[in-house]
Amino acid sequence: MTIRILMMVSLLFSAVVSAQGLTFGVVPQQSAKKLAAKWSPVLQYISDASGVDIHFTTAKNIPEFEKRLLAGEYDLAYMNPYHYIVFHEKPGYEAVAKQKNKQIKGIVVVRKGSTIQSLSELQDAQLAFPSPAAFAASILPRAQLAKDNIAFTPRYVSSHDSVYLNVSKGFFPAGGGVLRTFNNTSPKVREQLKVLWTTQPYTSHAIAAHPRVAKEKVQKILQAMLQMNDDPQGIALLKTLNFKGLEEATNDRWDDIRGLNIHLLEHMIEE
Repeated sequence: MTIRILMMVSLLFSAVVSAQGLTFGVVPQQSAKKLAAKWSPVLQYISDASGVDIHFTTAKNIPEFEKRLLAGEYDLAYMNPYHYIVFHEKPGYEAVAKQKNKQIKGIVVVRKGSTIQSLSELQDAQLAFPSPAAFAASILPRAQLAKDNIAFTPRYVSSHDSVYLNVSKGFFPAGGGVLRTFNNTSPKVREQLKVLWTTQPYTSHAIAAHPRVAKEKVQKILQAMLQMNDDPQGIALLKTLNFKGLEEATNDRWDDIRGLNIHLLEHMIEE
């Protein structure tokens, strides 16, 4: 199926779903079950406060999520910062909000008992990453390894939680993630791991709206998100996501990501 046909089918699907409410796609850093448990109550709060019906959805893995973003399948989406600058260009997702006072940091984790003390000791290793275009968990660590002339073989295991689980079981000596998902992963797994290396900070994930969503609805949704910062119930719900709050965000907030000149998904928007 060509990209053009895929986009037409997905837009038709979205139009049907949107008649019953807006879809909110969440990047699948963790399992769909775990994401639904954390995000659905937050989206229910925003729906009630805004008067706009919003439904949680995700994808089976990050590459599939990218295809759905390109096809415009989600009315709203929570996406990594590199995804945002790519899919802002096509199909035109526009930033609405982001996590308050938050920058994203990628990490490389190893088993707690590992003797590995530096990235240089990963020479010629097979390393676990969520997907090729997972920004802080994959793009940044791989760029640093390449910059340091450390040869390695990337293995993509579909989610952050899968990285942590695989490293904890010793299937890989190290893997990439981000601090938020590391802190959110199962304590049983997290306790078997330690952070070996951390990236410099960058602007974090975007919550963005497809251009078909009416601006009046977007504004109502934004106001409901900001309301959460001052409401004990809202604060408690955001805490389950490890969010300290939400803040309004505009497109230029992600210029630091644009400055990295990453071209990994450029082919998608050029087709």
